[in-house]
Amino acid sequence: MSENNGMTLPAVGAVPGYPDIRTYVSDLGYLQVWEGDGWKDESMSWKTSSYLAINLSGPMEFTYSGPGAQEWLSRLSINNVYRWPVGTSKHLVMPDENGLIVNHGLTVRDSEDSFRQLASLPWAAYRAEQCGTDGLDVQISWRDIFILQIAGPNSVQVIERVLKRDIRDLRFLGVQKVQIPRVGADVDLELSRIGMVGTLAYEIRGAYEAGPAVYDAVYQAGKELGIKRLGWRTYAVNHTEGGFPQMMYHFLPSVFTDETFMNSVYAFGLADKFTGSIDPADARARYRTPQEVNWAWMAKFDHDFLGRAAMEREAADPKRKTVILRWHPEDVLDTFASHFQPGEEYKYIDFPCAPQSPAGGHADLVTNGDKAAGVSSAAVYSYYYREMISQATIDLDQAEIDTQLMLHWGDHGKRIKPIRVTVERFPYLTDLPRNQDFDLSSVPSGAAPA
Repeated sequence: MSENNGMTLPAVGAVPGYPDIRTYVSDLGYLQVWEGDGWKDESMSWKTSSYLAINLSGPMEFTYSGPGAQEWLSRLSINNVYRWPVGTSKHLVMPDENGLIVNHGLTVRDSEDSFRQLASLPWAAYRAEQCGTDGLDVQISWRDIFILQIAGPNSVQVIERVLKRDIRDLRFLGVQKVQIPRVGADVDLELSRIGMVGTLAYEIRGAYEAGPAVYDAVYQAGKELGIKRLGWRTYAVNHTEGGFPQMMYHFLPSVFTDETFMNSVYAFGLADKFTGSIDPADARARYRTPQEVNWAWMAKFDHDFLGRAAMEREAADPKRKTVILRWHPEDVLDTFASHFQPGEEYKYIDFPCAPQSPAGGHADLVTNGDKAAGVSSAAVYSYYYREMISQATIDLDQAEIDTQLMLHWGDHGKRIKPIRVTVERFPYLTDLPRNQDFDLSSVPSGAAPA
């Protein structure tokens, strides 16, 4: 339950039922915030103050444990998991046999033989069910959790107000157990310094049922500091600006080609929506390799893993990389003008995300003259920069900054609007220091005085 403005309302999924939340939405069977405090204020929050978002809550947290767990995860991941300290996290990237990303997500190492994967597809569990664990001793368990993300320059101050103590010793990718006095000492929670905004960010995680209480505790502590409640409507703006390609928005995981998976309980309501100017029959345009999303540096060819041969071939002769495309505003305005003219209009450009989440099946053709140059994913309107931008996977010889290209906006078979675009820096948000480089001493303490 949540008290707000004298009213008490039931929780909505992992979120308190605030009367002033603009819109809730059902996503993959879980109720989430769609728009919390207005998309403009939300999109500014991780640059000027902070936000809290609980959008990744609900999907199961999978634990892989046992003497063979580390070796088994190694055989599924491009990362070297043998130089992985206990109590820290990694971004594990898992390819299929063709080197396409089939799953990726944050994974925490709790002990020598226990690992938890968060906010990702249950592909590893499905793989174990279908193909076994290669004779390795691995136990798999899961639970529903909440993931509360607090991001922005003063996020550390907000969390210190919640915990009533200093957290400056928590390093990037580190994880530590915490308690929130207002929630109760018997509620097991963990704090991690991780995020996808491109600046200072943290996560608080725990059992799903504790989500509303933790959310409200953070919200009340952060109100005075200008914290905003970020919903799904604006969520993908931070990934796009911050330089974090994300499956189900910027691309689809190749598991969509596995009919058995898509018809199983593991798919939990996933559906493909192949929009954009590229033919929906071209599924490959919606998938990515680690090389294509600039994650090749994570690949360590010092261990055997699924898809290694395909990735080695690509590493020897890379074709594409991900860049930011800045859309020319005059052409964007033409799309809106068409809605006030007779005849077939251009595809509408939603603000701040076009198409709205989830949009991983969206793929627009990018050309240089008559030559195909790459694929642009869903776009966002950056209110901070007052620009329309998109992440795009582009041929290397077309990927230099300031290169002028053409993006074909619209759905295949319908009216297409050619939009001039310019290749820009990646990541795009460069005004603030990255999470791992953020000077915490620049932010006032939020801890209670001794």
